[in-house]
Amino acid sequence: MSVEGDYKVRIVIASGKGGTGKTFISTNLAYSLGQNNRVQLIDCDVEEPNSHIFIPVSDSETEIVKSLVPVIDNDNCCHCGLCAERCQFNALSVLKNKVLLFTDICHSCGGCILSCPNNAITEGSKEIGTIESYHNKNIDMVIGKLKVRAIQAPEVINEALAKQQKNYLTIVDAPPGTSCTAIAAVSEADFCVLVSEPTPFGLHDLELAVDMVKALNVKVAVVINKYETSDSLTERYCKRNNIPVIAKIPQKREVAQAYASGKLITEVNPKYQLKFQNLYSNIERMIKND
Repeated sequence: MSVEGDYKVRIVIASGKGGTGKTFISTNLAYSLGQNNRVQLIDCDVEEPNSHIFIPVSDSETEIVKSLVPVIDNDNCCHCGLCAERCQFNALSVLKNKVLLFTDICHSCGGCILSCPNNAITEGSKEIGTIESYHNKNIDMVIGKLKVRAIQAPEVINEALAKQQKNYLTIVDAPPGTSCTAIAAVSEADFCVLVSEPTPFGLHDLELAVDMVKALNVKVAVVINKYETSDSLTERYCKRNNIPVIAKIPQKREVAQAYASGKLITEVNPKYQLKFQNLYSNIERMIKND
């Protein structure tokens, strides 16, 4: 199987909660498709990226991601307090003769700059994370990392996604959940795969994730990980809501052992490559039929 032509396809692997196997699916899918295609894996789980544990990489390049931060000129400040009133996040406190800025909770919206009548606030910058780019013979990898104490995860995610290359099949490992970070990773996807596990808790969070993806108008399918028995709650939910289940990863000791050892099951046992290649074939068919 090969993918050809001038295209820019983005498949996002997401989940309603952590621990369902999102990184397991994204790394094994990238490895399986990378045998015959140019594949790019972008790890957007910026608060705890771990794709590099499973796919050896080299030749790294690192770029610093910066975000706007206000710079206060106290000599020109009239201490009117309009900047603090404008800030929704309480990152500014105006005292009698000084303005205090709490950069750790500043969301870089620029509202304070616009509200200042004396133009006493200008744009500065602060480091909020890094983008690391790696290469190996089969897969190019981009890893976004949020700096400790930084809160602008969506900005780091957007910078990572901006590294998507033409003529590559791009797989994105999204942050878990349905917050603004997950939305940033999923919103421009050509297709979203939601990874779930066949438990009541897994189903609850899957329902939330499905609502998010549908609100973003992104085509979606489900992979059930740690699959044991047929006709699970998850399968019945997907059937009722016309959501395709495009793969079921069995609950097997060899799969868990490979993952716990930082290895890919598709490399340890190549027969799994066909399962992941078939998973992509299902995605490709659904994209073309859209």
